[in-house]
Amino acid sequence: MPYPEEMISWMRAELADNGINELKTADSVEKFLGDKQGVAMVVVNSVCGCAAGAARPGILKALQNAVKPDKVGTVFAGNDTDAVAAVRGKMPQVPPSSPSVYIFKNGEPVSYVPRHVFEGGNPDSVARKLIGEFEKVCAGQTA
Repeated sequence: MPYPEEMISWMRAELADNGINELKTADSVEKFLGDKQGVAMVVVNSVCGCAAGAARPGILKALQNAVKPDKVGTVFAGNDTDAVAAVRGKMPQVPPSSPSVYIFKNGEPVSYVPRHVFEGGNPDSVARKLIGEFEKVCAGQTA
């Protein structure tokens, strides 16, 4: 059973209010990733403390970097069930984890940042990790 929307709405808003696309259905995930041009990042958001304390603020901090994905979307674990499954299905070799970050280049999965990066972390350590991934994947791009 999904989390009640009133319980998670502020957690969604933390990313959505900062320009991150909400992907609530499998179809919206497929459309978002279907472009096959450039770099796309999808955040699997979560209700856990590491999402609130490290993941969401660290992701927002990393997205202030000059080198970053062309577009960013988010799905919510425990709520957007089909959307989360669609994202995870793009990289079936990695175990399900939330929060987590998937990065795609030209439609192909190229990077995955699992929950353990966020657990015990802080916004600065998360931002550094993601910026490192952006610099590897987004070579030659500037926002």
